Amino acid sequence: MLTRRHFVVSASALFSTPIAGASFASTASQWAEWDAQVTPANFDPATSNPWGLHPRFLATRVQANDGLEPGSIHVDAVARYLYHIQSDGSALRFGVAIARGALYEAGHYTIKRKAKWPSWTPTREMIERDPTLYRQHADGMPGGPTNPLGSRSFYLYEGNRDTLLRIHGTPEPQSIGGRASSGCVRMAMPHIISLYDDVALGSPAILYPAEKMVTTAS
Repeated sequence: MLTRRHFVVSASALFSTPIAGASFASTASQWAEWDAQVTPANFDPATSNPWGLHPRFLATRVQANDGLEPGSIHVDAVARYLYHIQSDGSALRFGVAIARGALYEAGHYTIKRKAKWPSWTPTREMIERDPTLYRQHADGMPGGPTNPLGSRSFYLYEGNRDTLLRIHGTPEPQSIGGRASSGCVRMAMPHIISLYDDVALGSPAILYPAEKMVTTAS
């Protein structure tokens, strides 16, 4: 179950940033093709598990605490769960991966942009931190099944400032349940596809601290 908290986020943004001067437009037909490519046959979010995840990281419906805003997203960084609060007081729960160490930024954000099969470019900080991994993509990477942002992305803002934090699909589903990313929250690509249309622009997204438990067994 979830509890409300408020955070002051002071760490600098380190993560994915819009691509300047590059055009990687893809088409709706490509999106449909890629969706099919990454979605298991006869996919059921609650039971399909070609990745060998722990069963608790599959999609399920649970009871949310009273008073949580319908449509809001809550990320329990300890249990590695994302909750999407429903109007009937329940929540859809999905397994996630969070950032490594100090790269994870707890906070109270707003989803002001979302995208299907987005393009991606590493930030300057990412390239400086790991040039072998990121420098080859300094000019950007088009959307597609191998793109680090995966099938869908929610863009987290503080006011009008893009924090460069994302909740996104991942081509590395084996990372779900762990601490793997450079700052963002990762989901299995079919899971975020199933969630995407139900998340409205302007929805709150609360990322809870990784050091404190904020859910109970559900």
